[in-house]
Amino acid sequence: MTAGPASLVIHINGWPGSGKLTIARHLAERLGARLADNHTLINPAEALFARSDPLYRSLRSAVRQSVFEHLEKAPGEQSFVFTDALSDDAADTRAFEDCAALARKRGARFVAVVIDCDVEENLKRLTRAGRRKLHKLTDPDVLLGLRRAHRLLRGKSDQLIEIDVTALGADEAAAAIAQRIAEPSAVR
Repeated sequence: MTAGPASLVIHINGWPGSGKLTIARHLAERLGARLADNHTLINPAEALFARSDPLYRSLRSAVRQSVFEHLEKAPGEQSFVFTDALSDDAADTRAFEDCAALARKRGARFVAVVIDCDVEENLKRLTRAGRRKLHKLTDPDVLLGLRRAHRLLRGKSDQLIEIDVTALGADEAAAAIAQRIAEPSAVR
């Protein structure tokens, strides 16, 4: 599928609780894009199977594959925003590369956004009310372990945007990202 020059595939990566989904919602609205956050893809498996059950992993993979196959067929001018919490390991790199491949197949510009915030703010956001209902990580010890053991993935893309959101509201962060995407030097 060939897309117009304005078509984008944007991948927002950040630690659990860093504000990815809220920022992505604001960004998608600003850009007229569709949002496919990681929990939209994970939650069907999360609702039906324990993570230790092999059916969890196979359903999660099947849902993701089906979504990506359908997005390849979407109208060429449509842009998409994804969220993930990916580290610099092989499995996470493959997940990131799925987004890059989708952009290539659609003829879209692939923008990787890495958001970060300081640990204290990340912990505050992680434990906010409502996260548990959405099947999101809320355990501070797990987050701290992830931050100690891993580095956020910064994969190959047409444009890489890194932004510290410690002191930014979600709409401010989305505005800053949209501005960087629109910069003439950012267009390939």
